[in-house]
Amino acid sequence: MLNQEEIARYSRHLRLLSVGTEGQEKLKAARVLVIGAGGLGCPVLQYLCAAGVGTIGIVDDDRVDVSNLQRQVLYSEDDIGRRKVDCAMEHLSRQNPHVLFESHALRLDRNNALGLCAKYDILIDGTDNFPTRYLVGDVSVLLNKPLVFGSIFKFEGQVAVFNYQGGPSYRCLYPTPPAPGQVPNCSEIGVLGVLPGFIGTRMAAECLKMILGIGEVLSGKLLMTDLLGNSERILKIRKQEENWNRTALDLDYAGFCGIVEQIAPDGISALTLSEWIEANKAVQLIDVRESYELELCMIPGSHWIPLGEIAERSDEIDPDRPKVMICHHGMRSAMAIEILKSKGCSQLVNLEGGIHAWATTVDPEMQQY
Repeated sequence: MLNQEEIARYSRHLRLLSVGTEGQEKLKAARVLVIGAGGLGCPVLQYLCAAGVGTIGIVDDDRVDVSNLQRQVLYSEDDIGRRKVDCAMEHLSRQNPHVLFESHALRLDRNNALGLCAKYDILIDGTDNFPTRYLVGDVSVLLNKPLVFGSIFKFEGQVAVFNYQGGPSYRCLYPTPPAPGQVPNCSEIGVLGVLPGFIGTRMAAECLKMILGIGEVLSGKLLMTDLLGNSERILKIRKQEENWNRTALDLDYAGFCGIVEQIAPDGISALTLSEWIEANKAVQLIDVRESYELELCMIPGSHWIPLGEIAERSDEIDPDRPKVMICHHGMRSAMAIEILKSKGCSQLVNLEGGIHAWATTVDPEMQQY
């Protein structure tokens, strides 16, 4: 039952014939798990909270970084360094005190996913990595829970609903993952700040429609949005039973996506690299970022070869010295190592966490990068 404060708060919902009191009570009784409280998770959380979804779970093991503020509008500068789940619960509770929030400050994995997700009616995937996406997709099928999926890339976004009333699953759209590094995340390639809000609100809308039992749900359909081109199109997703053969979460999801040992054993920490440089160790620093990134900051003494040119310019790599490959977060540099290994290069190490880690632990003047 709705109390008087809730009736006043949700009055615009109550006036909708397709929602009304009965629909608002459905929202109040619903339990939704939002996986990822980042670019997509923030608008999803804000609109589900405002709409009066009764119980919202939040899963995230990350902390707020200054680079998040360009698009994750749920957070402020005062939140930098704090856990996202704590900040989200604090801000959202002030937005709507009638909603119950459940905080899960952890990384979803095959050991905890089934038990955690089983407590909720609908799953929402706002993550930015393929191992977690496949994990959540498999969990939704095993538990028979509908899954709202969203992804963003530079100026483009996707939204779909999986496993809804027997509809297609995530693996029906993506049977196999792309090669490691083929689809970089926004920390590597960038994203227009408003795009997560645009896609996230569509994800929230799909969730609300399922709870209310109204409208046409994006089941078996992939909504593709291009903000630069002002275009939208919908692709049909065909259900493919052969893409689903799991009976348990017994898959190594990182290995399945080809990212096992992406850093170790060929990795070096920023502090260790700093010690190498201080000791004048004979080492070649190779920066594989784009030119515009160099204008922001660069480790002194680095030799620049953008990732797209690394294969054709491999002759610029010193065969006799250890090579430390550098990018923003360590993803593109790991790709560069694999390319150079195929060219016969050796003594290749990856700067763990990229220049972002260097800025955080070695050179504070770079921390805004």
